[in-house]
Amino acid sequence: MGRTYLGEFEELVLLTVGVLYEDAYAVSITKEIIKQSGRSVNVSAVHKSLYRLEKKGMLKSHLGAPESRRGGKRKRIFSITPFGKTALDESADLRTKLRQQIPEIAFKWNII
Repeated sequence: MGRTYLGEFEELVLLTVGVLYEDAYAVSITKEIIKQSGRSVNVSAVHKSLYRLEKKGMLKSHLGAPESRRGGKRKRIFSITPFGKTALDESADLRTKLRQQIPEIAFKWNII
């Protein structure tokens, strides 16, 4: 697979899938993003990102065991693929590289 760029929200979803590991399904991912970032996040936006990331080859999914409290419905559990890890690594490396190039003087503001 070639290099695929991540949008900011896609990166957040991909990272959260890794954080939740075996409990990474749309609702838990949404709740974790809200908890960690304080952002208002819609579960349908998470669903769209999950399926887009799966289509790109960065995630894979499987159906979990049926749950009686969900009327026998099964959760779709997501996990990061090796390509997804590579994309996260490249994104983190680029951000770090760029951040390290900013001279300290760029952060010194003259406040009057």
